[in-house]
Amino acid sequence: MNEFAPQALPRYDRRQTYAWNYQHAPEAPACLSVPEFPGEWRFCGLPVPSPLGVAAGPLLNSRWVLYYAALGFDVLTYKTVRSKARACYPLPNLQPVECGQLRGGEGPLAERQAMAGSWAVSFGMPSQEPDAWRDDVERARRALPKEKLLSVSVVGTIEPGWSLDDLAADYARCARWAVESGADCVETNFSCPNVATCDGQLYQEPGSAALVAARVREAIGRVPYLVKIGYVDSPDAAGALVDALAPHVDGLSMTNSIATQVVSEEGKLLFEGERRGICGDATREASLAQTALFARLARERNLKLTLVGVGGASRVEHVRQYLDAGAGAVHVATAAMIDPGVGLAIRRQWHERSASG
Repeated sequence: MNEFAPQALPRYDRRQTYAWNYQHAPEAPACLSVPEFPGEWRFCGLPVPSPLGVAAGPLLNSRWVLYYAALGFDVLTYKTVRSKARACYPLPNLQPVECGQLRGGEGPLAERQAMAGSWAVSFGMPSQEPDAWRDDVERARRALPKEKLLSVSVVGTIEPGWSLDDLAADYARCARWAVESGADCVETNFSCPNVATCDGQLYQEPGSAALVAARVREAIGRVPYLVKIGYVDSPDAAGALVDALAPHVDGLSMTNSIATQVVSEEGKLLFEGERRGICGDATREASLAQTALFARLARERNLKLTLVGVGGASRVEHVRQYLDAGAGAVHVATAAMIDPGVGLAIRRQWHERSASG
């Protein structure tokens, strides 16, 4: 993927601020021919036209949601929202890096000037004020075609002196607001490598994760509920997390990047030396392996968990690999930000291969 190649479709401009991109969301293209995606597909029990979705990240507001909905994606995940406004980290928010496939534990990665498949993500989970995002989620759901699903990603916002129970209540509050605003599904973000507080590390603490998930489930009733988790390659850790979350959730979304440091061309550590989540092609093999691991654990426990494969998918072969690994859905972020037409291309290729047998 060459980010300087001519593009027919507008896309997120990584050289501009988050606020600029929020305000300059593209209009959904009209009269676009979207290939069918043969097969019977469901997302957390709900019927959908395809297993293709957009992961939390690119869909900053309702206009971005509608834009990608028109481009062949059927589950649209509204970017993570909070119970209070939070500003985005300063630029760079998307820093291309030089790397191969990651497995965790890597040393600093070298920055690149041009995108070559993977980048370090540094947003810090910004959010509009609740009144603003609640109204906007409502607009998105009203305008979306009926067959497409709107999932809203939420996260708790820790205040000084808060207990885990306080954090759980905040997660639950945001989840309830999302449902009241029309969300078809809720995804709680239990993994963000770009924040230092425990809201970004809940997936590493099964007991705490279970407490928060139980409060969210209580708040939203039977609405489909997913948890986004980070990179887990230990069968024991994965099993403990599955056992903790399965009583409360309908699905797990994985993997929320693989974190490491980034070094500049001059040898200086970027982001004040803090680790940042690497997203894109570099996470694909690790995310596929994690999906297969969690699918095996779910089968062994006879659980009906929807697994959402996230990480490096950009071609129809990658979608097939995730589905074969046990995912019920495949959500794209990095590839969709670089080439908004990637969903249409995948659908076209899938349709052609299905037609040819």
